[in-house]
Amino acid sequence: MSNLFKRVMRPLLVAAMLAVVSAPALAIKPFTADYHASYMGMQGNGRMTLVADGANRWKYDLSVTSPLANLRQSTVFEDAGGQWRPVSGKDSSQVLTKKQNKNATYDWSKGVASWTGDVKPDRAGPIKLQAGDMDALLINLAIVRDVQAGKTMSYRMVEDGRVKQLTYTIAGKEPIDVGGQSKQATKVVSTQGDKQTIAWIVDGMPVPARILQRDKGQDAIDLRVQAVR
Repeated sequence: MSNLFKRVMRPLLVAAMLAVVSAPALAIKPFTADYHASYMGMQGNGRMTLVADGANRWKYDLSVTSPLANLRQSTVFEDAGGQWRPVSGKDSSQVLTKKQNKNATYDWSKGVASWTGDVKPDRAGPIKLQAGDMDALLINLAIVRDVQAGKTMSYRMVEDGRVKQLTYTIAGKEPIDVGGQSKQATKVVSTQGDKQTIAWIVDGMPVPARILQRDKGQDAIDLRVQAVR
């Protein structure tokens, strides 16, 4: 579940605020979003939170709990002249009795990213950073921002010792249930090989209202927001 879950959040979680040109930033405000999670028929709960972490810095957390697994990702990022860029990240998981912990450092003064903890030597970095680079978790906010601003959703994600280029396209609008209320959402899709990530963006909501990961045409993970406060 851990690796599959990460494939969900990474694409969407998506990586960069426009890799080349940074879009005008929306006002960043603290929030808590509760999700219902479904993984191969197993039910669980998810939560995303955003809190201030010093001057021009924010901490963005995602946690998912279920009877068999506990997963958590956390990113500290800074608002550098309207461009959000990751500073550090933590990624921990426990699936049954197996535990894994990783830490990421984005050193913008040196222009490199590196990883420690339970990582393979060839995934420790350093990797050279470019303006606009983001990690997987921070891309969640970038997708919402860019949909609402009408910007192109093309991202350079630097995560787990790798670089990936991700592109989302708009697949129309459709209603979605949010806490028992019907909301109009913009549906966006990213496809990489036999894996597909779909996100539903609702105006005024700081995170996707729904995130669906499909693998070889089958639903793998489905996260649906229940409440945002």
